[in-house]
Amino acid sequence: MSVSLGTIFILNAIALFIFPPIGRLLELTQEQFGLWAAIAIHDTSSVVGAGAAYGDKALEVATMVKLTRALWIIPLAFVTTIFFKQKDTKIKIPWFILFFILAMVANTFFNLPEKITSLLVLLSKKGMTVTLFLIGSGLSLKILKSVGMRPLVLGVTLWIFIGVISLLTILFI
Repeated sequence: MSVSLGTIFILNAIALFIFPPIGRLLELTQEQFGLWAAIAIHDTSSVVGAGAAYGDKALEVATMVKLTRALWIIPLAFVTTIFFKQKDTKIKIPWFILFFILAMVANTFFNLPEKITSLLVLLSKKGMTVTLFLIGSGLSLKILKSVGMRPLVLGVTLWIFIGVISLLTILFI
């Protein structure tokens, strides 16, 4: 798990810095770049960062498309839970999905005070930082050697493949 997440985060950091220059080199429009970033970059914060570096419209498109993709986590989690359920086990609903839905509903339909929303944003960022630290602390050279290079090579290969295919699709369709 640590190797997989480490690979993803390294590639997201690389994408944050190389996507905007590639977009400019290929003379992508703001809309094209935003769409490409949202499709080819995994992490939402890296998508937002790359979109912001390219321009306001790219940021708007990238954020909208990425968040739309993120919303698909909800039905996908439920469908896969049912599909991969073993015969004699109870279905366990992931709690983060419930909290995600509650946060969306609260933010959409309730006029929460700025103090509360800013505190919740701060707490969520701190929680994510702690989580990523704990995942990263489990990553060591010993683990990398035991797992081998195959997962890293696979991750990089898939990242390049998705980046190139999505870019070609955006350019030619």
